[in-house]
Amino acid sequence: MTSARTRARLVDRLKAQGISHPAVLAAMAEVPRHGFMDEALAHKAYDDVSLPIGFGQTISQPYIVARMTELAMAAAQHDKVLEIGTGCGYQTTVLALLFKTVYSIERIGGLHKATRERLSKLGVHNARLRHGDGSKGLAEAAPYDVIIITAAAPILPEDMLPQLKVGGRLIFPVGEAEQELRQIERTEEGFVETRLEKVHFVPLLPGVV
Repeated sequence: MTSARTRARLVDRLKAQGISHPAVLAAMAEVPRHGFMDEALAHKAYDDVSLPIGFGQTISQPYIVARMTELAMAAAQHDKVLEIGTGCGYQTTVLALLFKTVYSIERIGGLHKATRERLSKLGVHNARLRHGDGSKGLAEAAPYDVIIITAAAPILPEDMLPQLKVGGRLIFPVGEAEQELRQIERTEEGFVETRLEKVHFVPLLPGVV
């Protein structure tokens, strides 16, 4: 269940679900999703489901990771991306194959520590991991080509918009009981918002634990 053949079947399924960017599909094939979860769940690693990773958090389903990454690749440049919610580091690792530098913030200390160790073992050296409150972004390293939020805010996270470069994109779920994936692109004239599809994420919470 953890072989290259299994990952190839995952890629075939992603293609059938509408993912078409060659570099995104290649990254999804390369990153071993089973290495980001407890061994007891490894047999489900390549199913298209979210799975628990401890601390009340989940690893997103492969389709959502691929979908958000494909949206990110439509940005004008692929130099610097900010991820809000490192989690187990799966999305982080996919992004690290496609962007020069990934900044990623996780509010849960135990999860941050475990993921830092995991990415080090995997040889992911272009990810800058932070333990902190990412609910307002990370202004000190701005501007970014892309900001991806992997937890749902109840309202539009406006504090992050100034942290985008022109041509950059904010990709985020919004809502509480009913959630929707959205994208905001920064243009020379301002910001353009696009509503995409229904999703289900854990909530975006402030503070650090």
